[in-house]
Amino acid sequence: MKRIDAHQHFWTYQPVKDAWITDDMAFIQRDFLPNDLKPALEAVGVSGCVAVQADQSEAESVFLLELAAQHSFIEGVVGWVDLQAADVAERLAHFSRYSKLKGVRHIVQGEEDPRFLLRPAFLRGIEALAKHGYTYDILVKPHQLDATLELIRAFPDQPFVIDHLAKPYIKAGVRQPWAEQLAAIANHGNVYCKLSGMVTEADWNGWEAGDFQYYIQHMLDVFGPRRVMFGSDWPVCLVAADYTQVIELVNQAIAHLAGDEQELIWHKNATDFYKL
Repeated sequence: MKRIDAHQHFWTYQPVKDAWITDDMAFIQRDFLPNDLKPALEAVGVSGCVAVQADQSEAESVFLLELAAQHSFIEGVVGWVDLQAADVAERLAHFSRYSKLKGVRHIVQGEEDPRFLLRPAFLRGIEALAKHGYTYDILVKPHQLDATLELIRAFPDQPFVIDHLAKPYIKAGVRQPWAEQLAAIANHGNVYCKLSGMVTEADWNGWEAGDFQYYIQHMLDVFGPRRVMFGSDWPVCLVAADYTQVIELVNQAIAHLAGDEQELIWHKNATDFYKL
């Protein structure tokens, strides 16, 4: 079965720029580039990927787009543009020359303001995406889901995808209000969700497949197989699991679905959402 990894990262490690990679994540305090990822993809039959920004700069977007131009298996890029900037329309127009730029993301999980997504300047930036058909990746934690729902309600035609199941507190086993909030978000048909980023929300050194069962099944129940896509979150996932383990977790989690539903999650939804 064809597979596309809808969420992974590349970087040339710089301690100041990449300060979010803390000392407890020392294993990934180094460069991760396409030649590091490709063998892992090939080993498990993943044919392509979507590279997602990890640094909030236009230089990051250019870096990823240049890698995508050099490596055909990088089928799309989710970059960064300052959506709060007064000249956001001009900056998006500038990047529209790159056919592999599919959408943008802001690292909202790191913002102290739980209602950051609803700032007027940010909303204007989201509105500007439509002209170019760009998607928006929503990277939030559970305490930001109320604002996420308000954002989604304001833009019923904007393609959104929730990264990493909105990072539920898997290690602590907390389910609510995450579950209710995710269900409310899933009521909006323009929103997808990535089956990604789970292992880093669990006990890095002692997780078991059963730790994720409730969270994955709830996501499948509320979004349905037609709006869920696989992502590895490589290389961040490596602090808790290797690429093969991540693939096997997803294999187990969706094994009960029909073959055509599994195809949606493994590659078809990502292809449709990002127009790969």
